[in-house]
Amino acid sequence: MQKVWIYLENGIFLEAKSFGATGTAVGEIVFNTSLTGYQEIISDPSYAGQFITFTMPEIGNVGVNDDDMESKVCHCKGVLVRNYHNDYSNYRAQNNLDSLLKEHGVLGICDIDTRYLTKMIRDEGAMMMIASTEISSKEELAKQLKASPRIEDINYIELVSTKESFIHKSGAWNHAIKAYDKAVMSDKKVVVIDFGVKRNILNELVQAGLEVEVVPSNFKGEDLIARFESKEIGGVFLSNGPGDPLTLVNEKKEVQKLINANIPMFAICLGHQMLSIAHGYDTYKLKFGQHGGNHPVANNGVVEITAQNHNYNVPDNIVEIADITHINLFDNTIEGVKYKNKEIFSVQHHPEASPGPHESKYIFKQFADIVK
Repeated sequence: MQKVWIYLENGIFLEAKSFGATGTAVGEIVFNTSLTGYQEIISDPSYAGQFITFTMPEIGNVGVNDDDMESKVCHCKGVLVRNYHNDYSNYRAQNNLDSLLKEHGVLGICDIDTRYLTKMIRDEGAMMMIASTEISSKEELAKQLKASPRIEDINYIELVSTKESFIHKSGAWNHAIKAYDKAVMSDKKVVVIDFGVKRNILNELVQAGLEVEVVPSNFKGEDLIARFESKEIGGVFLSNGPGDPLTLVNEKKEVQKLINANIPMFAICLGHQMLSIAHGYDTYKLKFGQHGGNHPVANNGVVEITAQNHNYNVPDNIVEIADITHINLFDNTIEGVKYKNKEIFSVQHHPEASPGPHESKYIFKQFADIVK
């Protein structure tokens, strides 16, 4: 392992060991509290432009495999772990994590105090950083970081969204056959707006009894409205995705058209935030976000443990136009809403839970029930 140098925008300068890809990368540092599922986390498009600090100290010990990829490409800038294990032990593993990071150009940083980093992010908030296996000068790293655009200045949706429409053809993971179920024919079809959708979100939509067509983020609202009015589709899903939703000005206008056309809609994470913005209620940035698979959420008196991955949240005054369905019990932020007098609802957490607990998967069936 070679050395890697890290400079944070609060002035902290660190040295650690490197695995995965080499080079220099700039991004926002966040932490994730999940105990398992590092491959799904690393391949989640919502992490585009970010460095992921894992609070789980042992990473790499179950290797990687093709089935656990949430997208075709890993878009995160890098991962920071306490102990990296190149040797893996799992019957599903096909290779080590080092090989995956090299393939996708993602920096791996290890032998670093992740507890220190996590507490720093908790106290000071998510911040920009630069990491390099090439530059050891604190002054030069600080100079390059200052000259680089911030994550909120970059439209990562254009990077992660599909370029061509396609029909998704797999359902949920089947433990009995150790493979994903194949999609079955359905008389209910929905269009998924791909802002950076995870594969297992698409799988769960299929599993709920829907035919799923995925379209690029530069969709035209008029096209979907015409397809809905001709009964070709029965609803629209807005996916998760990376970055600041307030930068998505054109997407906001198109979503507003769908809202005005009274098309049944369901949204997760960034899509949840987009619906809020399109209704005139701008999102705000959380101090350090919510990233992990252990977040308690209250749903009409029932507590669900959920998977989370977001830095932005809808405002409290959205109660003026929506009923609150879910509340995060860590910080009492809004986790889910149902818009009044509309067949439109959304959640901030990830009910597909890859990785994470599965007790929120019923939400996909709720969407299927309102699709025309």
